[in-house]
Amino acid sequence: MDCDIFLVGLNHRTAGVDVRERFALTNYCDQEHWALPCAGAVNEAMILSTCNRVELLAAGTGDVSGQMLDCWARARDADARELAPYVYIHKNLEAVRHLFSVASSLDSMVLGEPQILGQLKTAYRKAVDCRATGLILNRLLHKAFSVAKRVRTETAVASSAVSISYAAVELAKRIFGDMHPHKALLVGAGEMAELAATHLLQAGIDEILVANRTLARGEELAAQFRGRAVAFERLTEHLTEVDIIITSTGSPEPIIRARDIRAVLRARKNRPMFFIDIAVPRDIDPDVNGLDNVYLYDIDDLKEVVEENLANRRDEAAKAVEIVNEEVDFFAQWLNSLDAQPTIVDLIRRGERMAQEELARTLKRLGPLSDEQREALSAMTNALVRKMNHDPIMFLKGGGMAQEGSAPRISIVRRIFNLDKTSGACGRKS
Repeated sequence: MDCDIFLVGLNHRTAGVDVRERFALTNYCDQEHWALPCAGAVNEAMILSTCNRVELLAAGTGDVSGQMLDCWARARDADARELAPYVYIHKNLEAVRHLFSVASSLDSMVLGEPQILGQLKTAYRKAVDCRATGLILNRLLHKAFSVAKRVRTETAVASSAVSISYAAVELAKRIFGDMHPHKALLVGAGEMAELAATHLLQAGIDEILVANRTLARGEELAAQFRGRAVAFERLTEHLTEVDIIITSTGSPEPIIRARDIRAVLRARKNRPMFFIDIAVPRDIDPDVNGLDNVYLYDIDDLKEVVEENLANRRDEAAKAVEIVNEEVDFFAQWLNSLDAQPTIVDLIRRGERMAQEELARTLKRLGPLSDEQREALSAMTNALVRKMNHDPIMFLKGGGMAQEGSAPRISIVRRIFNLDKTSGACGRKS
């Protein structure tokens, strides 16, 4: 393959929440703020930015990873040297393997959680809308989606999956014990908030309030869970009546600050408040945790709860890894076929040209023939060419990992059949 596939990223294993929010690209995945332009070494690109990871995927030639790192840092008004210590870089099949693992939720903080696949699909749609993907990434992402489906169908890795929202509610139960006398406020009305509402009801919470910038969406979620929507602009006022607050907005700045909570605590006569901030960047100023009778947990604090639920899924994860490895091999074969395609075309054209020349000579020697006879001879000649080309084409498309490459096979075929030139294929953005 003339171009390479690169994946540059950081996640919950390589960077804490403070670093992840510093380099989050949630607000850069649109046409106006595209952080990784398809220029220079980069032919195709997409960005995945979630609370637990930021990953840039690209196909191109030359110093692709260096350009990715520089663009990423500049998008966050930083220097690449600040970012580099937290970053991992995967190339070609290792990039493919990592992406398949991410899509299958094998690389998530919560093994088997379902949210990441939806987030990946959304990221891909944005990249497509920006016309930033092409042959390589389009094929790679569609294959990643099918691998994730296969993992969920053929293994039980997600059968007892525990979402971040579930872990947040479990943590609240540890603080309050009986959840029935308490009220909860969800700030944000996305998928994470919806999952949190489900788990809160199952835990026996008395009432759920929903505050969302778009009131109609907040009302929709509140009605779904027999709760009550409140105006986002009056968020601080409603904090006085709730004991549990779970935030999951996309705000680039904190929406709840320590100075606001001091007044709320006085109005509540210092009754305990439990905050869970599952947004990145964080919705709640970390200084809130320094206040008396306030318990603040961010997404990294949920790791302990998550770890307790991993044991019974690890055997299934091993099966899922086998599926991922198998699918990586299949994708490697497709990549190899891109390299071989120009040679296959040359081989077919050579056979067709020789067949037509020999057919013309034969027809001259045979003399007058009917149209049916001429068509029969032409069909026979074409069939012979296809059969003669079948084995060398299968040889060109044959197995072998991309690390080994298809170049030796291409070279052999071109020499044996005296083909006059070689060429490769690299996806370009459409």
